[in-house]
Amino acid sequence: MNYLLVFLGGGLGASARYGINVAFGRAFGTAFPWHTFFENITGSLAMGILAGLFAFKTDASEGMRLFLTTGILGGYTTFSAFSLDTALLYERGEVGLAVLYVLGSVLLSIVGLFAGLALVRHLT
Repeated sequence: MNYLLVFLGGGLGASARYGINVAFGRAFGTAFPWHTFFENITGSLAMGILAGLFAFKTDASEGMRLFLTTGILGGYTTFSAFSLDTALLYERGEVGLAVLYVLGSVLLSIVGLFAGLALVRHLT
C-alpha cells in the first residue's frame, strides 16, 4: 500500500512541477531556470513545514507521511529531500558531514551530468 501511495503522490507532484515549468516559461521566459529555482525553494519550505508538523504537532500515519513527502514532494522536487537530509545532519551536530554532503552532492551531481553528456556525445 505504501508503494501505491508514493506512486500516486509522485504523479501529483510531477504534474505540479510540469505545470509550474510551463507557467513560468510563459511568464518569465527560459533564459534563467526560474521554475526550478521556485520549485526547489517552495519544495524545501513545504518539506520543512511537513517535517515540523510530523515531529511536533500531528500523529500522521506512515502512509500519509510517505504520500506527502516521498510522493508529492519527491515528484515535485528532490531538492526538498536533500534539504531535509542536510538539516538532519546539522541538527544532529554533524556539521562537517552536512557541509560534505552539500558540497559533494552539488559538485558530484554536476560532474555526473557532464559525464553523462560526454558519454552520449562520445557514443553518438
